[in-house]
Amino acid sequence: MVIIPTYNEAENIKPIVARVRESVPDAHILVADDNSPDGTGKVADELAAEDDHVRVLHRKGKEGLGAAYLAGFRWGIEHGYGVLVEMDADGSHQPEELPRLLTALKGADLVIGSRWVPGGRIVNWPKSREFISRGGSTYSRLLLDVPIRDMTAGFRAFRKETLEGLGMEAVASQGYCFQIDMAWRAAKAGFHVIEVPVTFIERERGESKMSRDIVTEAAWRVMTWGVSSRVNKLLGRKNA
Repeated sequence: MVIIPTYNEAENIKPIVARVRESVPDAHILVADDNSPDGTGKVADELAAEDDHVRVLHRKGKEGLGAAYLAGFRWGIEHGYGVLVEMDADGSHQPEELPRLLTALKGADLVIGSRWVPGGRIVNWPKSREFISRGGSTYSRLLLDVPIRDMTAGFRAFRKETLEGLGMEAVASQGYCFQIDMAWRAAKAGFHVIEVPVTFIERERGESKMSRDIVTEAAWRVMTWGVSSRVNKLLGRKNA
């Protein structure tokens, strides 16, 4: 199941669903909509009425990316899906590259579509955004002591068993921080994480959800986690 969280993505949801269906015809899609005022949920309902591979999870309001994905993960697991994929609605993640992630998942517990491994690249990003993304991944990798190069990537494929072993009920982080949190939990739990190169393309329609608050939350939480982890290691205690 490919989980696509949406908030004001009425222009984007139809083409991205069509591309997923063409790229991986057997996949099912769950649109997790946070009560978008632009009518994204209604568009998704129309898609679901026409295609039995599309489902819609209507949420009460805008609660953040992490909450939307966690709700989608729980829905997918409850309905028997063994592989759950994260994908943005805005076209920045290329559905045509999804088969590469799914192939890699045959030998892994979590596959991350990475911009910062050889072969990965970005298109139409300003240098400021690249600096924030690269810097955020490097900062997180060093503070949390994990080998993952693209800690903030949002194009991912999980095995159901991986998600069940990550302690999702304790995850409260959002945005960039949610992606870092889930990657770190996977590494701490000893799951096999693979990064495969992908091309990330800046959205052409709609507005980015990135904000200073999201970046600030990520920096603060990662620093807190990193310090706590090192203190626990010095004291011989297990990390939470």
